Amino acid sequence: MSVELQASPVSTDRWHPVCAYSDLIPERGACVLVEGRQIAVFRGFDGALYALGNRDPFSGAYVLSRGIVGTRAGEPMVASPMHKQAFSLLTGECLDDPSVSVPTYRIRVTDGVVEVSIA
Repeated sequence: MSVELQASPVSTDRWHPVCAYSDLIPERGACVLVEGRQIAVFRGFDGALYALGNRDPFSGAYVLSRGIVGTRAGEPMVASPMHKQAFSLLTGECLDDPSVSVPTYRIRVTDGVVEVSIA
């Protein structure tokens, strides 16, 4: 079974297996290393997966995977554990300062394995 949560019509990207889907705890983050990049991976209570850069642009610390997961105005987000700025799990945009964002990455599940594409 393969379910791509952020699909593209034709994909030539290289997908990187990062963990088992069952390893991810709902509403908690995990940090994975893909080609030298720290990526924060989250699983929502509804089973949706999100991947964004782990670096908090306000503090410079690699801590977003340890942030508080929730929603703001119905949008899934993570609040940095450093200064509490909230980042959209969908777009990476800071919900407190739209001029700041973190990168987002495509993520999917294939045969129970979570995969991330950095392309």
